Amino acid sequence: MQHRNLGRSAIQVPPVIFGCNVFGWTVDKAQSFRLLDQLLDVGLNALDTADVYSAWVPGNAGGESETIIGEWMAARGNRNRVTLLTKVGMQMGPRQASGPHPDHVGQAGLSRRWILQSVEDSLRRLRTDTIDLFQTHRDDPATPFEETLSTLGELIKAGKVRAIGASNHTAPRLKAALATSAQQGLPRYETMQPHYNLVERTDFEAELGPLCQAEGLSVIPYYALAAGFLTGKYRSQEDFAKTPRGPSLAKYLDARGQRVLAALDAVAAQQHATPGQIALAWISAKLPNGAPIASATTAAHVAELAKAATLVLTPAQVASLDTASA
Repeated sequence: MQHRNLGRSAIQVPPVIFGCNVFGWTVDKAQSFRLLDQLLDVGLNALDTADVYSAWVPGNAGGESETIIGEWMAARGNRNRVTLLTKVGMQMGPRQASGPHPDHVGQAGLSRRWILQSVEDSLRRLRTDTIDLFQTHRDDPATPFEETLSTLGELIKAGKVRAIGASNHTAPRLKAALATSAQQGLPRYETMQPHYNLVERTDFEAELGPLCQAEGLSVIPYYALAAGFLTGKYRSQEDFAKTPRGPSLAKYLDARGQRVLAALDAVAAQQHATPGQIALAWISAKLPNGAPIASATTAAHVAELAKAATLVLTPAQVASLDTASA
């Protein structure tokens, strides 16, 4: 398994990063521990989480994912074997009065005050002194880049953060942030986390992708499997009715979506793999200095991710998927 450096930092990650939004949501603590043990065993040691995971679940306050990861690392004594990625700045949503910080209701953004409070909360939940990659979860036009980046620089100098990344930024806004870093001698974003996969290509490839390539940023896309569509699980209207998320994926099952599934099936047969594994391997081929983010809820799913991390597609296979999804 060939690891990749994140941007110009010294942080290395495997070809697939595990998305931890399922912890405290569709996976309870005991199963989360089992999955985390397995992930480490198979070499998928990079974990992507956020301070808001999983505040959308009734009864949750946000931070459940970080808390589970922190308790697991404390129980196993393995912090030195794990690469931690987390985020700040997304709207928290309502918190229960019994939550850890009821006075934070509705707060969000990338102001100095909020970043400094949030990083301490994340460090406490993760039970660590250092976050490897600290990402701004979404753009905050109300806060000047200088304020955000200088605050993140303070965290790097204090040893609380090793490197920083961005998520959900447009190309012009990311370019402006990078220019601010260069002009004012502030730390720069080393990664970008966008929405990108075989059926969601246009926005990223038009401007953001070329910018990241020119500036040497690693790209670590979320929704790498299009919420499950690219696994081949959903191939008819009847399939969409089988799961809660199914109806939202029906938009993909047009003529283009059918072409993509057919191309995935063909390459999967050649590689003795599954469509989902091929979809992840395609992203790895398109982003040689990055890695897709994908989740799992069972041991079998983790094993699939591990195999996807070792797959190398031929140029002809990548081209066939490019053509089908164009």
